[in-house]
Amino acid sequence: MLLFLVDLIVFLCLLAQFAIAGYFLYLIYWLFELPADDAPEPALPADLPRVLVQIPVYNEPLVVERAVAAAGALDWPHDRLVVQLLDDSTDITSDIAVHAVARLRQQGVEVHHVRRENRSGFKAGALAAGLALDDAPYVAVFDADFVPAPDWLRRTMAAMLANPQAAFVQTRIEWGNGDANWLTRAQRLMQDAHFAVEQDVRARRGVPFQFNGTGGIWRRAAVEDAGGWSHDTLSEDLDLVLRTYLGGWTGVFLMEPHVVGELPQRVDEFGVQQSRWSKGFVQVARKLLGPVWNADWSPEAKFTTTVALGQQLIFPLLAVGIVGLVLSILGHGKLLGLFRFGLWLWLIAMLVVLIGMTWGAYRRLQRGDVLRYLITAASVPAVIVYLAFVNTASIVGAGFGKKTEFKRTPKKGT
Repeated sequence: MLLFLVDLIVFLCLLAQFAIAGYFLYLIYWLFELPADDAPEPALPADLPRVLVQIPVYNEPLVVERAVAAAGALDWPHDRLVVQLLDDSTDITSDIAVHAVARLRQQGVEVHHVRRENRSGFKAGALAAGLALDDAPYVAVFDADFVPAPDWLRRTMAAMLANPQAAFVQTRIEWGNGDANWLTRAQRLMQDAHFAVEQDVRARRGVPFQFNGTGGIWRRAAVEDAGGWSHDTLSEDLDLVLRTYLGGWTGVFLMEPHVVGELPQRVDEFGVQQSRWSKGFVQVARKLLGPVWNADWSPEAKFTTTVALGQQLIFPLLAVGIVGLVLSILGHGKLLGLFRFGLWLWLIAMLVVLIGMTWGAYRRLQRGDVLRYLITAASVPAVIVYLAFVNTASIVGAGFGKKTEFKRTPKKGT
């Protein structure tokens, strides 16, 4: 009986992974099926609205000065631009920030150095506290390590104003240290697939897609209509996105302009970041999957949102499946024929997903030659297996409602 249960668990893990693979095959299909988006960028009106730029920071001494300077360099009338440095730091970051803010004020930019008594609500709490201090109708958000080009605000605001039902505009992220080592190259390849395939396809198909927490603009009316920022999950951005979609709003995704950010360069830092993201997705799924399925959405929108929220389950499914398969082989003294067939199908499906998602993005963004792609793509499965065993416990804990602290990823300013 025990061996039968082990076999059943392995079989169910395989089935669930095939379901997740189906979501990525959907994305690959539409990547090639959708026509190219050649529409010209919309023009800005003559009368520009006020925009609030929020930069939440927590102990980021190596990047805070650059972040403040980049916000001040945005091409927008100074009398209609407000910058908030939402500083919850407990180290020398705040001392550095004081001087960076002072320099920006000398340039005629309205900038506020906002300090809170405690770190309640973490990033979501800081963003909500900043919103309470200003009534600007549009709010741009940048994490401390993200740098926009001077024309970023004009181009993203043009898209926002041209789409009155858009709750947010999300732009693509480039990575300043994407070539630092094998790990950052693997991450960049996966992130390119996320932006150039997943985000772009879902946006153009008109189904909910993700706000990535940085490099985007929110419409204040949509934020308030959805109930504002909430800190009951570790993915406050995804939580807010789905609540705005449930309220009838939409989103806009732009491949260009992009912002430049930073990837973790060490395996342990990468693991911490991914663990936080995985827990956040599971927490949002617990909170909002019910309302999503009760919403007046198309089956396509419900399917893509459900699988996107549940795709983090690939990690515990992979870990449990591997352990179960080993126990099955030991118990039977051989690999069962059903599992041999299933593993071949799994291998084919995963190769199609890996190549379809990453090659499409790699080619679209012109990252390099085929050999360079193959070398980088070959490292991705190892990264996935590592995450499977590192993230499983935290994902299961989040699934059962366990709350954890928001652990930031250290930034080096590269």
